[in-house]
Amino acid sequence: MTNRKINSKIDEYLSKAQKWKNEIEKLRMILLDCQLTEEFKWGKPCYTFQKSNIAIIIGFKEYCAISFFKGALLKDVNGILIKPGENSQASRQIRFTSVEEIVEKEAILKAYIYEAIEVEKAGLKVDFKKNAELEIPEEFKNKLDENPALKTAFYALTPGRQRAYILYFSAPKQSKTRQSRIEKCVEKILNGKGLND
Repeated sequence: MTNRKINSKIDEYLSKAQKWKNEIEKLRMILLDCQLTEEFKWGKPCYTFQKSNIAIIIGFKEYCAISFFKGALLKDVNGILIKPGENSQASRQIRFTSVEEIVEKEAILKAYIYEAIEVEKAGLKVDFKKNAELEIPEEFKNKLDENPALKTAFYALTPGRQRAYILYFSAPKQSKTRQSRIEKCVEKILNGKGLND
């Protein structure tokens, strides 16, 4: 007997879905079969175990995905987990383009979901890379050294905001481009704002 905890907000979400409706519905049933609680978070169907996020279903342009919040801790014996972005540290996705694909992988999917629940039960945490492990580009180091107010403001930002700036400043190959990015962000940093604020 399954004690499915269906959330009416997900029904509403699905009724408005233009794309991937059947795929999302199938993934939803699989997640509910695994005794997870269905919630509506970040505008998406999210599945929790004892109030901890386990997985979320996301529809993209090219595919529909089940994304595991602590996917980096899963063993991935089938080699199907994908890092959503090059800087993603915790989450991993399994992507689909058809209901048939989901049906075909249902047993594997359930094994991954149960493993994700075990990771949560064990209280395992993703070991996030600290910003200290990120290489601050030379141009930004120099800027911080010549502007004490900027240095103070930068280190007063949250670790996530610092990280976003460091990644943004490090991305260009040319020093000139890196410097131009730094110049454009000085005011924001001094105002205590993150890159995307």
